[in-house]
Amino acid sequence: MFSLDTTAVHAGRDGLTDQGLHAVPIDLSTTAPLPSVHAGGLAYEHLATGGPHESGQSTVYQRLWNPTVARFETGVATLENAPESVAFATGMAALSAVLLAVVATGKKHVVAVRPLYGGSDHVLASGMLGTEVSFVTPDGVAGALRQDTGLVIVETPANPSLELVDVSGLVAAADGVPVLVDNTFASPVLQQPLNDGAAMVLHSATKFLGGHGDAMGGVVAAAPLWTSRLRQIRAVTGGILTPWPAYLLHRGLATLPIRVRAQQETAGKIASSLAGHELVGRVRYPGLPECDPLGLVGTQMAGPGSLLAFEVASAEHAERIPGALKLITHAVSLGGIDTLIQHPAGLTHRPVAADAKPQPNLLRLSVGLESADDIVADLQQAIEATR
Repeated sequence: MFSLDTTAVHAGRDGLTDQGLHAVPIDLSTTAPLPSVHAGGLAYEHLATGGPHESGQSTVYQRLWNPTVARFETGVATLENAPESVAFATGMAALSAVLLAVVATGKKHVVAVRPLYGGSDHVLASGMLGTEVSFVTPDGVAGALRQDTGLVIVETPANPSLELVDVSGLVAAADGVPVLVDNTFASPVLQQPLNDGAAMVLHSATKFLGGHGDAMGGVVAAAPLWTSRLRQIRAVTGGILTPWPAYLLHRGLATLPIRVRAQQETAGKIASSLAGHELVGRVRYPGLPECDPLGLVGTQMAGPGSLLAFEVASAEHAERIPGALKLITHAVSLGGIDTLIQHPAGLTHRPVAADAKPQPNLLRLSVGLESADDIVADLQQAIEATR
């Protein structure tokens, strides 16, 4: 059993030496030769109905299976301590597949713990994928369950408030209903929800897993019961991750532990600096004692991560700050090598219902790999110049 750091470097790279390779190859083939009509038909049926690819079997068509994508899936599954994972074109494609899989079981009701990423909140609230949703706080999960409840969804740390949820407690409250944890903010370096009883773990792989802001993807890690359903939905709906971004995302896994820990160290310094600034109100960062009342950092989580949010005096002040920054980039997304800032209420959470929308005076910061002193100085000058 290797350490997480070693596993991140080597997961999904099995068999390279036997092929005479060192770097992971990229297979761009959209179609594959068929040994015969009969064998091709059997392979197509097997893959299109959610079966895993088997050695010696034709891959048939890239929408059904691709070896470069499969290597990335193996890497994520290994890091999440999961039997398997299934990769998709985006994080939202991954969530959509999960919701369709739940509806296909005949249970259309979903219990969702707010806050969630704005896109997740929106697709649930709209009901466009055939689900009905009950939005709750963590202590409301048990009371919201129905006979047709097929899924409980939670994001911890939450976007954008950085609130933490006790996954094992939530699983107990779900009383046998499968729990999906969006682990995008923590990454498998800091949290492995399957170890706490979750049925599925979702990542927007675009974020920390890739880490460089140049490849989009989503992935769900789970047991075969769920991955088989997800592969079938992916094959039919066409939401598969394609080889080039799969290669980039897999490459990102090798440096994931180093990046996450370095960014986390910097985030702690920034949070402490902002907490002492006269023009900053509440700072939301799991590394601050007041933001972790359940003591989940050090138990459920290996560390507080590198996302933080802070409040200023007014919405107007919050909207002016991003434009005054000189180093930090004003952009959505997170988990990359450079520091990003965004205004959740006006951007990623704009479609969220008014009573669940983030405060308009809140800004979210995704800390990159720059010097903590440089980031702090940029924040301070922008906050003071726009007061």
